[in-house]
Amino acid sequence: MAPEKKIAPAWRELERRLETAHAALSRAWEPDAEETRRTLRARAAALAKEAPAAPLADAHLEVVQFLLAEETYAVEARYVREVCLLEDLAPLPCTPAFVLGIANVRGEILSVIDIKRFFELPEKGLTDLNKILILESDAMRIGVLADAVVGVRRIPLAAIRPSLPTLTGIREEFLRGVTPERTVVLDAGRLLAAKSIVVREQVAG
Repeated sequence: MAPEKKIAPAWRELERRLETAHAALSRAWEPDAEETRRTLRARAAALAKEAPAAPLADAHLEVVQFLLAEETYAVEARYVREVCLLEDLAPLPCTPAFVLGIANVRGEILSVIDIKRFFELPEKGLTDLNKILILESDAMRIGVLADAVVGVRRIPLAAIRPSLPTLTGIREEFLRGVTPERTVVLDAGRLLAAKSIVVREQVAG
Protein backbone atom coordinates (compact mmCIF):
# COMPACT_ATOMS: atom_id res chain seq x y z
CA MET A 1 0.00 0.00 0.00
CA ALA A 2 2.92 2.32 0.52
CA PRO A 3 3.69 2.79 -3.20
CA GLU A 4 0.03 3.78 -3.88
CA LYS A 5 0.24 6.62 -1.35
CA LYS A 6 3.23 8.10 -3.21
CA ILE A 7 1.62 7.93 -6.68
CA ALA A 8 -1.37 10.20 -5.87
CA PRO A 9 0.71 13.27 -4.85
CA ALA A 10 2.88 12.80 -7.93
CA TRP A 11 -0.15 13.01 -10.25
CA ARG A 12 -1.44 16.08 -8.47
CA GLU A 13 1.94 17.79 -8.91
CA LEU A 14 1.97 16.88 -12.61
CA GLU A 15 -1.55 18.29 -13.07
CA ARG A 16 -0.54 21.50 -11.32
CA ARG A 17 2.45 21.91 -13.62
CA LEU A 18 0.32 21.30 -16.70
CA GLU A 19 -2.20 23.92 -15.60
CA THR A 20 0.61 26.42 -14.95
CA ALA A 21 2.10 25.77 -18.38
CA HIS A 22 -1.29 26.13 -20.08
CA ALA A 23 -1.91 29.44 -18.34
CA ALA A 24 1.52 30.71 -19.40
CA LEU A 25 0.88 29.74 -23.02
CA SER A 26 -2.52 31.47 -22.99
CA ARG A 27 -0.96 34.70 -21.74
CA ALA A 28 1.75 34.49 -24.41
CA TRP A 29 -0.89 34.55 -27.19
CA GLU A 30 -2.73 37.54 -25.75
CA PRO A 31 -1.68 40.77 -27.60
CA ASP A 32 -0.17 43.54 -25.53
CA ALA A 33 -1.36 47.16 -25.66
CA GLU A 34 1.02 48.15 -28.48
CA GLU A 35 0.03 45.16 -30.60
CA THR A 36 -3.63 46.05 -30.07
CA ARG A 37 -2.99 49.63 -31.22
CA ARG A 38 -1.18 48.41 -34.34
CA THR A 39 -4.06 46.12 -35.18
CA LEU A 40 -6.63 48.89 -34.75
CA ARG A 41 -4.60 51.29 -36.88
CA ALA A 42 -4.32 48.70 -39.65
CA ARG A 43 -8.07 48.10 -39.57
CA ALA A 44 -8.77 51.87 -39.67
CA ALA A 45 -6.47 52.31 -42.67
CA ALA A 46 -8.20 49.48 -44.50
CA LEU A 47 -11.61 51.01 -43.82
CA ALA A 48 -10.41 54.41 -45.05
CA LYS A 49 -9.31 52.89 -48.35
CA GLU A 50 -12.69 51.31 -48.77
CA ALA A 51 -14.57 54.56 -48.05
CA PRO A 52 -16.54 55.76 -51.08
CA ALA A 53 -15.31 58.84 -52.91
CA ALA A 54 -17.05 62.14 -52.16
CA PRO A 55 -19.89 62.85 -54.56
CA LEU A 56 -19.19 65.19 -57.44
CA ALA A 57 -21.69 67.67 -56.02
CA ASP A 58 -19.29 68.34 -53.14
CA ALA A 59 -16.29 69.08 -55.40
CA HIS A 60 -15.17 72.69 -55.81
CA LEU A 61 -12.92 74.62 -58.16
CA GLU A 62 -10.73 77.34 -56.60
CA VAL A 63 -10.48 80.25 -59.02
CA VAL A 64 -9.13 83.77 -59.33
CA GLN A 65 -11.83 86.13 -60.59
CA PHE A 66 -11.09 89.23 -62.62
CA LEU A 67 -13.02 91.92 -64.49
CA LEU A 68 -12.61 92.90 -68.09
CA ALA A 69 -14.90 95.47 -69.73
CA GLU A 70 -17.57 94.91 -67.05
CA GLU A 71 -17.53 91.15 -67.60
CA THR A 72 -16.39 88.67 -64.93
CA TYR A 73 -13.93 85.93 -65.79
CA ALA A 74 -12.20 83.27 -63.74
CA VAL A 75 -9.21 80.94 -64.05
CA GLU A 76 -8.10 78.13 -61.78
CA ALA A 77 -5.96 79.54 -58.98
CA ARG A 78 -3.33 76.81 -59.38
CA TYR A 79 -2.37 78.30 -62.75
CA VAL A 80 -1.99 81.90 -61.49
CA ARG A 81 1.62 82.71 -60.60
CA GLU A 82 1.14 86.39 -59.78
CA VAL A 83 -0.68 89.62 -60.65
CA CYS A 84 1.21 92.71 -61.80
CA LEU A 85 0.59 96.09 -63.43
CA LEU A 86 0.43 96.35 -67.19
CA GLU A 87 3.65 98.21 -68.07
CA ASP A 88 5.87 98.54 -71.10
CA LEU A 89 3.41 96.84 -73.41
CA ALA A 90 4.76 96.65 -76.96
CA PRO A 91 2.59 95.60 -79.92
CA LEU A 92 3.78 92.62 -81.90
CA PRO A 93 3.10 92.29 -85.62
CA CYS A 94 1.94 89.13 -87.35
CA THR A 95 0.07 87.76 -84.32
CA PRO A 96 -3.66 87.08 -83.79
CA ALA A 97 -5.80 90.05 -82.83
CA PHE A 98 -6.27 88.77 -79.28
CA VAL A 99 -2.53 89.02 -78.64
CA LEU A 100 -2.22 92.59 -77.32
CA GLY A 101 1.55 92.49 -77.47
CA ILE A 102 4.48 91.62 -75.25
CA ALA A 103 5.40 92.94 -71.81
CA ASN A 104 8.65 92.91 -69.88
CA VAL A 105 8.12 91.31 -66.46
CA ARG A 106 11.40 91.48 -64.53
CA GLY A 107 13.49 90.66 -67.55
CA GLU A 108 11.15 88.07 -69.01
CA ILE A 109 9.16 88.84 -72.15
CA LEU A 110 5.62 87.50 -71.99
CA SER A 111 2.84 87.68 -74.54
CA VAL A 112 -0.31 89.38 -73.20
CA ILE A 113 -3.68 88.02 -74.25
CA ASP A 114 -6.92 90.02 -74.34
CA ILE A 115 -9.69 87.55 -73.50
CA LYS A 116 -12.38 89.94 -74.72
CA ARG A 117 -11.02 89.72 -78.24
CA PHE A 118 -11.53 85.97 -78.10
CA PHE A 119 -15.25 86.60 -77.91
CA GLU A 120 -15.45 89.59 -80.26
CA LEU A 121 -17.12 91.67 -77.56
CA PRO A 122 -16.89 95.45 -77.02
CA GLU A 123 -13.43 96.48 -75.97
CA LYS A 124 -12.32 98.98 -73.36
CA GLY A 125 -9.30 101.19 -73.79
CA LEU A 126 -6.16 100.32 -71.85
CA THR A 127 -5.15 102.40 -68.85
CA ASP A 128 -2.35 102.40 -66.32
CA LEU A 129 -4.73 100.62 -63.95
CA ASN A 130 -4.92 97.49 -66.05
CA LYS A 131 -3.45 94.34 -64.54
CA ILE A 132 -1.82 91.23 -65.94
CA LEU A 133 -2.58 87.81 -64.54
CA ILE A 134 0.48 85.70 -65.20
CA LEU A 135 -0.65 82.16 -65.92
CA GLU A 136 1.87 79.36 -65.69
CA SER A 137 2.13 75.65 -66.36
CA ASP A 138 5.13 73.34 -66.53
CA ALA A 139 5.71 74.22 -70.17
CA MET A 140 4.27 77.70 -70.70
CA ARG A 141 3.79 81.15 -69.19
CA ILE A 142 1.62 83.99 -70.53
CA GLY A 143 -0.09 87.17 -69.37
CA VAL A 144 -3.86 87.72 -69.44
CA LEU A 145 -5.29 91.23 -69.45
CA ALA A 146 -7.57 92.29 -66.57
CA ASP A 147 -9.19 95.59 -65.62
CA ALA A 148 -9.26 94.51 -61.97
CA VAL A 149 -8.74 91.39 -59.90
CA VAL A 150 -11.77 90.57 -57.76
CA GLY A 151 -10.23 87.86 -55.59
CA VAL A 152 -10.18 84.14 -54.98
CA ARG A 153 -13.32 82.05 -54.54
CA ARG A 154 -14.48 78.45 -54.68
CA ILE A 155 -17.06 77.46 -57.28
CA PRO A 156 -18.96 74.16 -56.98
CA LEU A 157 -18.18 72.04 -60.04
CA ALA A 158 -21.85 71.19 -60.32
CA ALA A 159 -22.62 74.91 -60.78
CA ILE A 160 -20.44 75.30 -63.87
CA ARG A 161 -22.68 75.05 -66.91
CA PRO A 162 -21.67 74.36 -70.51
CA SER A 163 -20.50 77.27 -72.64
CA LEU A 164 -23.02 79.69 -74.04
CA PRO A 165 -24.31 78.72 -77.50
CA THR A 166 -23.10 82.04 -78.89
CA LEU A 167 -19.49 81.22 -77.98
CA THR A 168 -18.21 79.04 -80.77
CA GLY A 169 -14.93 78.26 -82.51
CA ILE A 170 -11.85 79.52 -80.71
CA ARG A 171 -14.04 81.11 -78.05
CA GLU A 172 -15.57 77.77 -77.12
CA GLU A 173 -12.20 76.01 -77.19
CA PHE A 174 -10.82 77.97 -74.24
CA LEU A 175 -13.96 77.97 -72.09
CA ARG A 176 -14.62 75.56 -69.25
CA GLY A 177 -18.11 76.86 -68.64
CA VAL A 178 -20.27 79.61 -67.16
CA THR A 179 -21.62 79.96 -63.60
CA PRO A 180 -25.21 80.96 -62.80
CA GLU A 181 -23.85 84.47 -62.04
CA ARG A 182 -22.47 84.46 -65.62
CA THR A 183 -18.84 84.28 -64.56
CA VAL A 184 -16.97 82.90 -67.55
CA VAL A 185 -14.59 80.16 -66.37
CA LEU A 186 -11.63 79.84 -68.70
CA ASP A 187 -9.78 76.60 -69.32
CA ALA A 188 -6.29 77.78 -68.36
CA GLY A 189 -4.80 74.38 -69.09
CA ARG A 190 -5.85 74.53 -72.74
CA LEU A 191 -4.87 78.16 -73.03
CA LEU A 192 -1.36 77.42 -71.81
CA ALA A 193 -1.10 74.40 -74.09
CA ALA A 194 -1.97 76.45 -77.21
CA LYS A 195 1.58 77.36 -78.19
CA SER A 196 0.45 78.82 -81.51
CA ILE A 197 -0.97 81.90 -79.75
CA VAL A 198 1.93 82.43 -77.35
CA VAL A 199 5.02 84.52 -77.93
CA ARG A 200 7.71 83.94 -75.33
CA GLU A 201 11.22 85.31 -75.37
CA GLN A 202 13.92 86.07 -72.82
CA VAL A 203 15.65 89.44 -72.53
CA ALA A 204 19.38 89.14 -72.82
CA GLY A 205 21.42 90.61 -69.93
